[in-house]
Amino acid sequence: MNTPVSRSIDRCMQGVLPRTPTLEDESQLAFYETVRNFAIGEMFPRLSQQLVARADAAKLPDHGARLPLRQLRALAEPLPLSGAWKRVMRSQQQLAWDKIRSSLLANAARYEAELDAAECAHPERIHCDPQFVTPDYAKFPIHLQPGGYVGDTLAGYVFHHGTKVFYQGFNDQDELHILNAQHVRAPADGKVRRVLDVGCSIGQGTTALKQRFPAAEVWGLDVGLPLVRYAHKRAVDQGVEVHFKHGLAEDTGFPDGHFDVVLAYILFHEVPARLFDSIVTEVRRVLRPGGTFTIIDAPAANSGSDTLAAGNRFWLDFDSQYNCEPYSPAFVATDVPELLQRNGLEVLHSGAMPSFLWHTQAQKPAIK
Repeated sequence: MNTPVSRSIDRCMQGVLPRTPTLEDESQLAFYETVRNFAIGEMFPRLSQQLVARADAAKLPDHGARLPLRQLRALAEPLPLSGAWKRVMRSQQQLAWDKIRSSLLANAARYEAELDAAECAHPERIHCDPQFVTPDYAKFPIHLQPGGYVGDTLAGYVFHHGTKVFYQGFNDQDELHILNAQHVRAPADGKVRRVLDVGCSIGQGTTALKQRFPAAEVWGLDVGLPLVRYAHKRAVDQGVEVHFKHGLAEDTGFPDGHFDVVLAYILFHEVPARLFDSIVTEVRRVLRPGGTFTIIDAPAANSGSDTLAAGNRFWLDFDSQYNCEPYSPAFVATDVPELLQRNGLEVLHSGAMPSFLWHTQAQKPAIK
């Protein structure tokens, strides 16, 4: 194993994307991105076709789309492309994390100093409770990221560089988060004074919401302290005045009726199903009457994903088993509009995004 060499050269930015610590990192991550693109764009469509062909040959209904997972796995197992695709998908992700993390850790003191400097520059915009106890459900290494979102002090840096590969180069300038912000519904009365990005991660959506609602006080909240600290640093570097809080989606600590708009972007598929009702109840509490809640996440049961093609279901099963997405299957099986309605919110719209995601918009009933 090669020992990383410490290099403290500031390689500047490419727009809002920080360059990697070294040119070697940049080149190697670009290679992993190309491998990921090949696995998703070339291998997976062929694997899906092969699964359908096997299902049709066995005279299975719906091209195998409704097979129980155990039978779907058995259908795929004899296909050489099945194992190859899973190995490529898992390996490129592991290698990307390991490459960038080893380089960042070689200069850990420098990056810790950057985080400290941002907090010293604007301590009024970052809100952390030293007594906070991280719940066990948040300690998984989601997406195989070493240490997950809570167990590595440099997780925010690692996440940003690693998700450049994950998003296949399509979100280098926060394009997806800016798109998401445009699909966040404003209240019918047009009044937006405070906005909450719940499960904000490294704050890409939080700063995009500030662009969308420049006059509003915008907050990001996340369970991962390393992500919150990096989100704050990133916003300070960009000169964007937003607040970040280390906390729980199911117990935010904000006052009743405090927000006009709440967004949850890819939050629900990364928390246990037992928290779904608690989170929606908490969102309803912190929304003012007439305030809106937008969920942007993977397609769930309300979008017909109970009849997803066999290949897509195979991918979701792979994510759950081999990409450390333990909570995703439960969310995919959830009727999101029904979840919102049973917790006192009125569903306004549910539909596909101009991406791979789905969005559902709701509002807290106005006082009559």
